[in-house]
Amino acid sequence: MACGDITNAKIEGQKLVIRSSDEFLIDVLETGRKEIENAIRWQGLDLQFEVVKFESNEQKINKDIKKLENFFGNKVEIE
Repeated sequence: MACGDITNAKIEGQKLVIRSSDEFLIDVLETGRKEIENAIRWQGLDLQFEVVKFESNEQKINKDIKKLENFFGNKVEIE
């Protein structure tokens, strides 16, 4: 079911690369790595499997907001 959330997957050279910022999805993919690699081979594909984590724009914004809140405390209101 979690694999239905995969929206960024590409074949790059001899690799199936899945990029995600979702910690849960990344954990599911890494935990099921062996089964995924077996499914790739069962399909007759000779591809390596790679999961790449990236930080989403929302995660970057939230991190910046936290920094501002820590720096300014209650002196500013962030909407």
